Amino acid sequence: MSPPMNSLNTDSPTSTIPNAKTPKSRHGGLLFALLIILILAAVTALNKQAIEDWWRLRQYNPPTAIVQLANQNTMTDYGRKLFYINKPEVASKIDFSKRCLNRDKEQTIVLGCYHGIQNGIYVLRVDDERLDGVEQVTAAHEMLHAAYDRLGSSERAKVDDMLDDYYKNGLKDERIKNVIDLYKKTEPNDLVNEMHSIFGTEISSLPVNLEQYYSQYFTKRSTIVNYANTYRVAFLKLQNQVKDYDSQLTTQKTQIDNLQADLKSQLGVINTRQQAMNSIRSTNPVAYNAIVNDYNRLVREYNQGVSDLQGQIVTYNELVVARNAVAVQEEQLVNALRADVVEVK
Repeated sequence: MSPPMNSLNTDSPTSTIPNAKTPKSRHGGLLFALLIILILAAVTALNKQAIEDWWRLRQYNPPTAIVQLANQNTMTDYGRKLFYINKPEVASKIDFSKRCLNRDKEQTIVLGCYHGIQNGIYVLRVDDERLDGVEQVTAAHEMLHAAYDRLGSSERAKVDDMLDDYYKNGLKDERIKNVIDLYKKTEPNDLVNEMHSIFGTEISSLPVNLEQYYSQYFTKRSTIVNYANTYRVAFLKLQNQVKDYDSQLTTQKTQIDNLQADLKSQLGVINTRQQAMNSIRSTNPVAYNAIVNDYNRLVREYNQGVSDLQGQIVTYNELVVARNAVAVQEEQLVNALRADVVEVK
């Protein structure tokens, strides 16, 4: 009679051979280890950017001015990280020119620049109090360039579609349209990138999908738009004053030209009368005395017209002085935004 199964010697190392479990367990462990390695590799790849970001920020302490800009722009934690990773600087005109201006090309007004692949953000320092808000808007604008740089291909395609749709079907601001038209000529390859920054900082109301998209960078985007509107008003106020003076000068110049033409005609009549009077003065005193009063009236009217003309010329010249003073203020604002113009104080 065969012994029962439970009578085998369980202390024997060969007890597992009948089911061949030991080799199977070894292969399963190897596959598990490979799976863990693959998972770790995938996690590492997914977090590569986060690791790089941590490395860049590990010893970075943003200057007070940079923290203030981030706060003023209501940057989210993610938006602030993108800003800080680029070690932003508010630079003087001299330093800004070195970092941002291309001397080989004609320069328009440049207020900031972003060096690609998270290699730096520079904001022009603007000291004129009438232009408060320029630095804030510029900082937000350049941070959005860094954000666009981070977008993956599929996400970028989606964002590009939203921006293009708004540009073609929703944009009403003629000033913004003109700016984009300029970029079409000067930087056609970066057009959507520029729209990404401009729409996010200068358009007060955007479609819901774009508002939701920009909310990952700013908690209150309207704050930035208000900054943009504030310093733009300073320019508009001066520009409108110049236009008003120019309109007054045009009207005044027309009046002066008309009065001068009238006076020239009056002088012609006076000269003709004077010649007639001189010709009869000695031969016909009665006829002379009959026309002398009318002649004197013409002279009085002419002299009054000359006086009026002189007064209008004085007024015109005063308007020119006032107009030019405003134009100087406007030029000062423009120069305050030009890194290539350093005013001597």
